Amino acid sequence: MRVVLGPGQQADCRRVADLLPAAEGAANVLADKAYDTDAVLAQVAALGAQAVIPSKKNRLVPRVIDRNLYRDRNKVERFFSRLKQFRRLATRYEKTASSFLGMVHFVSAILWLR
Repeated sequence: MRVVLGPGQQADCRRVADLLPAAEGAANVLADKAYDTDAVLAQVAALGAQAVIPSKKNRLVPRVIDRNLYRDRNKVERFFSRLKQFRRLATRYEKTASSFLGMVHFVSAILWLR
């Protein structure tokens, strides 16, 4: 299992402590350069997962990452971009969480069949 962390509206590296418990048992944690902090890397290591996070330019010793594995992050981001092309999902017409999740499943199936 992989966990993919993406961009948000605030400094994401500050909220990663809330997200990483969901990654329990994951082999890899993929994220963009915004998550390249010592605290995030320590939390990922504490989970027993490999951090696939490119180094920022200001890091003195850049880390080596698996580029093929990092490309999977792009696949996830493209999928969410395709989901947002459906107006019903983008504007969240569904009022309840269960009906919204059902619509996400339905649209995901449509995208998978294309």
